[in-house]
Amino acid sequence: MKKSRLIAGTVAGLLLAATAACSSGGGSGDADTLTYMFRGGDDEKAAYQAAINRFTEDTGVKVNVIVTDADQYGTKLQAAVSGKNVPDVFYVEQGSLQSYVKSGILLDITDKINEAGVDLTNIWEYGVNSYRFDGKVQGTSAGALYALPKDIGPFAMGYNRTMLEKAGIELPDEDEPWGWDHWVSVMKELTTDTDGDGEIDQWGTGLNIAWNSQGFIWSNGADFTDPTHTKVTVDTPEFAEALQFFADLTNVDKVTPNSEQAATLDTYQRFMAGQIAFFPVGPWDMSVYNELDFEYDLMPFPAGSTGKSATWLGSLGIGVSASSKNVDAAVKLAAYLSTDEDAQKTLVDANIQIPNRIDTADAWAAEEPRKPQNRQEFLDIAKDYGRAMPAAFTYNTAWYDEFYTNIQPVLDGNQTAAEYLAEVQPRMQALLDESIVASEQAG
Repeated sequence: MKKSRLIAGTVAGLLLAATAACSSGGGSGDADTLTYMFRGGDDEKAAYQAAINRFTEDTGVKVNVIVTDADQYGTKLQAAVSGKNVPDVFYVEQGSLQSYVKSGILLDITDKINEAGVDLTNIWEYGVNSYRFDGKVQGTSAGALYALPKDIGPFAMGYNRTMLEKAGIELPDEDEPWGWDHWVSVMKELTTDTDGDGEIDQWGTGLNIAWNSQGFIWSNGADFTDPTHTKVTVDTPEFAEALQFFADLTNVDKVTPNSEQAATLDTYQRFMAGQIAFFPVGPWDMSVYNELDFEYDLMPFPAGSTGKSATWLGSLGIGVSASSKNVDAAVKLAAYLSTDEDAQKTLVDANIQIPNRIDTADAWAAEEPRKPQNRQEFLDIAKDYGRAMPAAFTYNTAWYDEFYTNIQPVLDGNQTAAEYLAEVQPRMQALLDESIVASEQAG
């Protein structure tokens, strides 16, 4: 989840098409060997291999590891499903859980986890509940458990500490969020031509609409749906104000690279090159960002009209195939990777996630030396102000994807946010209605 900035579209539709193949197929490998499929870079692969080697030493169960890039994972998993070769243990996204369950791909592991005595109260409640589903509602404590959290992913606002100190700007408070106006004023000060060639080469920020807009919308008192996830609510003044603010960062405030500059080098790369002051950071970035040539740190997300920070809190799950030939060992592997103290230490020490175990999180945030210095911000998001992505707990993402399909005129300054939202809400509602019907039919 680095350069691609979490590229990982849902495979829900593909999985439904392969329901028959999955339901009649057997698990991959044999009863003495498990297959574990996940996605990640070299650092994540090395950390998981080390943890799995220890699992094999402790249990005698061999594990065949299959790792893909983030943008290839859905396609390769679908190929495995279609070929009746579903991995015994594999990553599952929040937004795909319902279709995995209703198509018979995922095993209900509730009883086996209870019988094993796994202490789920020591794992982030949000992470555990993300993979509970009662047939209608996902994300509450009432549903059956279909996966364990591989992690939770708090998406914090990061900043180039070295750049701010060099400019003589007071560093952000670790607890009190900046308001939008103050944040923009600082970014304007930092957007400049540093080498005197007449071209801007340092910017305040550079945000991706699909991954970075949610926090601004929530912080302004708006949301994508009502609490039941059945009614789209984007056409409100609060939502329009937040979306317009996001677009104006480029077109009015001019604190971001323009489209031509962004096409030359994306803003993720520009942040790592020291050219951008503020950029969202996830725990998965730490293994790379901790080696940057400048100091970076974390701050509360800038706050809109509510005065409160908001951002999203993601998660990936580790699920077990319903067709595994060695269900007991597969559940044991999922539980080991999600909850075992030694396994968690291996993964956390690799700087690819925050601790899953609550009893070690505070010590991790406070340990010295540490990068970033304000690791506590990740925990604040996990405990206080992080939210699930809008489509995390709906049957599919088509309704949510529609929001971004024709949004470019707003980002280019050729259409107001209010005009766009009035147009897109009916389309989003129609797709959400279809999603609800599809869920009922699948059930």
